[in-house]
Amino acid sequence: MQLLPAPVRRFAAWCVVILLASGVVYVAIRLCVEFRTAVTPALLALLGTALLRPLHRRLVKAHVQRSLAAGLTCVAVVAVVGGAVYIVVSALIETGDQIVASLRNAARDIADHFGAAGTSLDDLASNARELLDKFGGTAASGVVTGISVVGEMLAMAVLALLLVFFFLRDSDRAVGTVRALAPRTGADMAEAMARRAFGAVEGFMRGTTLIALIDAVCITVGLLVLRVPGAVGLGALVFVGAYIPYLGAFISGAVAVLVALADRGFAIALWALGVVLAVQVLEGHVLQPMIQSRTVQMHPAIVLLALTAGASVAGILGMLLAVPLTAAAFGIVHELQGRYAGSKSPSGAPPRPASGSVDS
Repeated sequence: MQLLPAPVRRFAAWCVVILLASGVVYVAIRLCVEFRTAVTPALLALLGTALLRPLHRRLVKAHVQRSLAAGLTCVAVVAVVGGAVYIVVSALIETGDQIVASLRNAARDIADHFGAAGTSLDDLASNARELLDKFGGTAASGVVTGISVVGEMLAMAVLALLLVFFFLRDSDRAVGTVRALAPRTGADMAEAMARRAFGAVEGFMRGTTLIALIDAVCITVGLLVLRVPGAVGLGALVFVGAYIPYLGAFISGAVAVLVALADRGFAIALWALGVVLAVQVLEGHVLQPMIQSRTVQMHPAIVLLALTAGASVAGILGMLLAVPLTAAAFGIVHELQGRYAGSKSPSGAPPRPASGSVDS
């Protein structure tokens, strides 16, 4: 090795470091995928804890016992989520027939338009009937698989809710646990990185929730003014889609425009598109800089790459978890950069304190 020039040796050393780090990350991802039924609820519980911890902290400051405060917080979440689901389902049930009828009319118009080419609505119905007879067994097995998937999701949701309770109740012990697990010489560094990572996730969850709520309210009001069927359900879809940056807003907005096109015609669909675009411009130029720029600073290209990687690893769930996990990783990197720059500064000033929000 001494025969090689110094730049080549440094390049080789960096290659070894990158390969080792990539191997560790790959093994960690494979283990998470293998044990996803346990890892997924834990990650969702961490996100829920980051979102709900301010409410729990206020209850504790009001001299409510920690376990009771955690229980009340979880009950409040179940009530809010359950009420939202009830409102959305009720709205979809009330307007579901109207949406289906409008989509059926749109399909009939398309079939009539292409009827000269030998395609009619009756032909499509007969072909669909043949396909159903041919693949009936596959569809039945798919239904059974879907039921098992729904059961697994419910079990993970219950486990995640229980983990949120324990994480909230024992959040005051988080710093002590991190310092106990870290080596004695690196306890301060481990605590600082944990605080910065959790602070980034907390900022992302709170900022995204506020932005999602504003987007959903604005789009719901616009669709109600345009008298688009299922406006409340579409607004709820916008709220959920906001947790997947860029792609979620695009998909939920496209669904709203398609429903408006199928039920109210081309002119109303253009107005619905204008509402969606106006809300997206408001989000991109006003809400995002004001709410999230101080907590989560990631380039849109990095966000899109994180979404793509998350989708390739775990589908929709991976897309939901990709951005907050990337925000946590960026928080750790920024903490290391700050400490390294502070240690190399000529003035010898101590590094700035970590900006996390984990209870101490």
